[in-house]
This record gives sequence, structure tokens and C-alpha cells, in this order.
Amino acid sequence: MKSLIIVLAAATSLVSACVVVPDPPHRDEVHRGGDRDRDGIPNRADRDRDGDGVRNRNDRYPDNRRRD
Repeated sequence: MKSLIIVLAAATSLVSACVVVPDPPHRDEVHRGGDRDRDGIPNRADRDRDGDGVRNRNDRYPDNRRRD
């Protein structure tokens, strides 16, 4: 029983060390992609890049938050 617990503890420690958690994008990386509305999502991936509440594909002026 003791040997089983030791083996399980060793296996658990090996597996737990393999977990990779991605870091959030660095501020400079977001800035390089452009972030017009400063929501942390680069413009190329942002569905509302000016932050006016209208999605880019429905927005006649997707870079101007004062116009829809």
C-alpha cells in the first residue's frame, strides 16, 4: 500500500509540472496589433474595434466611435 501511494505521488508531481498556462498578451504585443478602443483585443481580431457597440461588419464607419 505504501509503495502504491509513493508511485501515485510521484506520478502526480510529474503530471502537475506539465501543465502549461498561457500568459495574457503583453501590453506591447497588443499595441503592435493596434487596439483603437483599448479593450485588450487587437483590432485585427476585435469585432467592434471602435467600441461603439456596433459590430464592424454592420458599422459603416468601424474606426469612428461617433458614427454608426
